[in-house]
Amino acid sequence: MATSPVLFIAPQTAENPLAYLPGTAVRECKKDQVLYSPDQCSSSIYMVVNGKVKVYRIAQEGREVLVDIYRTDEFFGDSALIGAMNGHEKAVALEPDTRVMMWTGSEVEEVILNRPRLGIALLQITAQRCIHFGWRIDGFASDTIERRLSRTLIRFSERFGKVQEDGSIQMMPLTHEMLSQYVGTSREIITHHMTQFRRLGYLRYSRKEVVIYPDAIMQSWLTPV
Repeated sequence: MATSPVLFIAPQTAENPLAYLPGTAVRECKKDQVLYSPDQCSSSIYMVVNGKVKVYRIAQEGREVLVDIYRTDEFFGDSALIGAMNGHEKAVALEPDTRVMMWTGSEVEEVILNRPRLGIALLQITAQRCIHFGWRIDGFASDTIERRLSRTLIRFSERFGKVQEDGSIQMMPLTHEMLSQYVGTSREIITHHMTQFRRLGYLRYSRKEVVIYPDAIMQSWLTPV
């Protein structure tokens, strides 16, 4: 039986943390540069100024699970807010000329004491992410790999894509390895499904871009599997 499609609702943040945080020096990063990792721990929270950053969770056996991709004005490295050192995460610049700002957990705590609305803003971000992670966990438990992949493509297109005149959405290229790390399967299985999606007219992809047809993908969810 096909499950009802999850509604992809853009998060609404009433409070903007940037309205309360002081500016800091901007760190410039090259593509694939590691910002922090288990070998290079960080006690700071980061914000993307330009470009994109991908954050991985490192499993005990060393396998990398893609937590999410963060874009301009989005925060990552949240564990610094509870004094953790990001010892099980790795953050990597996804694009050339990626730039970030960073604040230590103690610096953020000091600002919150003087500007409590910052705490509310960060709490709202955390709550939104918890909702999204809950959806992902539900998908791991109840969805096929094919359906998880299609939901992933829809989500990334809504976050990073640009709607075209024909209703398709054009976005950055996504490697099959990266998709497999997000969906929770092997690169070979992702390649199989992406080839099938292209044959069915759900998307087009190359090394330069991915173009998806969300209406076609969502219509497929209504068909029993």
